[in-house]
Parts: sequence; C-alpha cells; structure tokens
Amino acid sequence: MAHYALVNEGIVRNVITVANAAIDDLPFPESEPVGVAFIATLPDLAIQVGTWWETSYNNNFRGVYAGLGYGFDGVNFIAPAEPEPEPTPDDYTVQPEPVIEAP
Repeated sequence: MAHYALVNEGIVRNVITVANAAIDDLPFPESEPVGVAFIATLPDLAIQVGTWWETSYNNNFRGVYAGLGYGFDGVNFIAPAEPEPEPTPDDYTVQPEPVIEAP
C-alpha cells in the first residue's frame, strides 16, 4: 500500500491509502506522480485544495509518516511540537519554613 498526504499551506490536511495496483507497484519516488495522477481521477479527493505528496508508513523517506496537522517543508513531514502538559499538584514543591536561630 502507498500512502499520500494532502498538504495545504504547509499543513497536512488529509492522509489516504492507495492500492499498489493503482501505482503499478512502483517504488518511491517513481510511484509518487503515478499516485497523484490516480488521486486526480477520484472526484471526492480531486476537489480538495492542496498538493498530494507520498509519505512512508515505515519512515523510509520524507522524515516521518504524515499525520493530520503535521507540517511539510517541501521535503520532509514534521511532527507537531508536543504541547506543554498542564501542571498537576504534584508538580509543585513545598518549601520548608526557614529555621531562624537566636544569636
């Protein structure tokens, strides 16, 4: 199976799977234009705005497997930064009261 990601404004908007028969069992990068041409024949996908790029499920090319919301720099897909987790009560430490000694 081949996997393609729709990129619009540098962000992955859709990811689909295409049967190997539709790309003539070609390896990447020869498979990419064949897959893009196949996608263009599918009305529901052809109307989506953006550019289709092949992505590797096994991370063999283009950095990482594209997911919704991932970035694309024109060469590689980029996983979004992990958001900072919300603090929990365990994240706070309790400072002991200072001991003041008489002179």
